[in-house]
Amino acid sequence: MRAVVDKDTCISCGLCVSTVPEVFEMDDDGKAVAVSDTTEENKESVQEAIDGCPVDAISDGQ
Repeated sequence: MRAVVDKDTCISCGLCVSTVPEVFEMDDDGKAVAVSDTTEENKESVQEAIDGCPVDAISDGQ
């Protein structure tokens, strides 16, 4: 599974990047993007990023 960031909703707060830098990065537009898949090892952190997004811009991709 790969998380999905709605770029129209993203406010570039960086919470997801700071929570799971191996999964999320900021793109050239300053918006978050998922750059790798969720794994068993990081799925709890990815869920934390999804739950913590202040504008609910991240979904689990399912």
